Amino acid sequence: MKTLANAQDRQQILDRIKSLRSDNRARWGKMSCHQMVCHLADCFRLTLGERAASVDTFLTRTVFKWIALDVPIPWPHGYKTRPEFDQEIGGTTPRVFENDLRDLQTLFGKFMEAGPKLAWKHPSFGPMSQRDSLRWAYLHIDHHLRQFGA
Repeated sequence: MKTLANAQDRQQILDRIKSLRSDNRARWGKMSCHQMVCHLADCFRLTLGERAASVDTFLTRTVFKWIALDVPIPWPHGYKTRPEFDQEIGGTTPRVFENDLRDLQTLFGKFMEAGPKLAWKHPSFGPMSQRDSLRWAYLHIDHHLRQFGA
């Protein structure tokens, strides 16, 4: 199972992030590549306590969490993002692609440095252990990088 706990998986993700270009076209969904970069950055801000989000139900915090993190299937396309992380509603507005990409890389680094000190609640999955956080982050980033062919 791929996870950011694995150095090779982590480096692969970083290399794919660095390969992003503002003109990468989405294979699905309505986000632009630039919006996706800001979306991922906002999600890291949540894990670091720099952003808040509304919370889902008990069912999503248990059954869906297990399916999303532990069942080895790709995440489905078209899952509606929360308004707080939707760049057209309440997410960070894209500004300059290179700066926003650098912000994402910086936040990725802060997330990795926080490691065992991470104590956050995913809006859909509830409390996240370090293992859950590193698996979720890998899957989430991978999902969006595949969305843009990276």
